[in-house]
Amino acid sequence: MSLTTSTIATMLPVTDTDRAKEFYADRLGLPFQGANSAGELMFSLAHGDALVLLPREAGTQSKSTAMSWQVDDVEKEMTELESRGITFEDYDLPGLKTVNHIAEIDGDRAAWFLDPDGNVLCIHQGAAPA
Repeated sequence: MSLTTSTIATMLPVTDTDRAKEFYADRLGLPFQGANSAGELMFSLAHGDALVLLPREAGTQSKSTAMSWQVDDVEKEMTELESRGITFEDYDLPGLKTVNHIAEIDGDRAAWFLDPDGNVLCIHQGAAPA
């Protein structure tokens, strides 16, 4: 089996599965597939991939980008997500500055937002951001 051709499951920690389900299903529009016996919530992603939300204690979230979706038009996706209550982040860091919530990185464009537990999520146009 080759990892380059395998589907993947992205796993993110969440503290409140009901709140997380509302965010990922209702606000982001991901198809909810159910919960397993451990209380992990499963969502479908493209190409057979999956998102699994793991019930965990607070403080287990990463401050780095945990997940990024490649989109055709960052601004169009931002408008749609903002209409669903998503708030985009702004950054002013060495090598990363957003303007109107969008960073331009070597010709690619990206915008970040947080889930209710502080997991950093991204939409990007072009190559995946670092």
